[in-house]
Amino acid sequence: MSLTRSACTILQTACPAAKAALSRETAAAWREGGIAEIGDSRPPKRPARPEAPILLPPQKMPRRRGTTGRIALLHAIAHIEFNAIDLAWDMIARFSDPGLPRNFYDDWVKVGDEEAKHFLLLSKRLETLNGRYGDMPAHDGLWQAARATAHDVLARLAIAPLVLEARGLDVTPGMIDRFEHSEDIESVAILQVILADEIGHVAIGQQWFAHIATARGLDPIASFHALVRKHYRGRLKPPFNKASRDAAGLHANWYEPLVALS
Repeated sequence: MSLTRSACTILQTACPAAKAALSRETAAAWREGGIAEIGDSRPPKRPARPEAPILLPPQKMPRRRGTTGRIALLHAIAHIEFNAIDLAWDMIARFSDPGLPRNFYDDWVKVGDEEAKHFLLLSKRLETLNGRYGDMPAHDGLWQAARATAHDVLARLAIAPLVLEARGLDVTPGMIDRFEHSEDIESVAILQVILADEIGHVAIGQQWFAHIATARGLDPIASFHALVRKHYRGRLKPPFNKASRDAAGLHANWYEPLVALS
């Protein structure tokens, strides 16, 4: 089976645990040579989804308070990681291109593997707190962004890793502080793993955005600004986690000029 066909199989798997397990198995097979061909299979317009969680508009999501609020926050993060599995494999299948070097696929396989790892860690943590993924409503904002950028790999790279995942770098330290205050050391450890990995994911997004923009004869930073203005409906606002963004190669000249524009 080719890598893109395997990616489509992951996208067409609805069960969260099965999707995450298949993501990890496919990544291992790619690294070990069990999958060698990239292929050219096209992904579905929308990944398969389980019956739960119920998806609500972001403005109708319930507020998070107290102990229940901490569980709801873990559930919300798990939902982001569940969607991020699909975003990584959709990147591989939707934008497969003979002109892209093989390490493009290596990088996004790594992302898909790590997003699955994050989801499984969070799912296990929810279970120890007498919950499970799907117990609470969630929103569909990540996949709405994916649909809006399905036509062009540069647009997808601009919005998914360089806006949405970069925002995760900004907010995760505050979530870590919240769980530390509650003496939830197990959840803190998981979030620290996620933060470290997500710096790498933003770095991968930045490197491939710059590579592809340059190959098209475009200025990477100017192109990024134009694509964010066109495709991102939210607001870029401080505070930014400058240290983590810098570590990912996403320096202030990439995002600070967009603050006033948003």
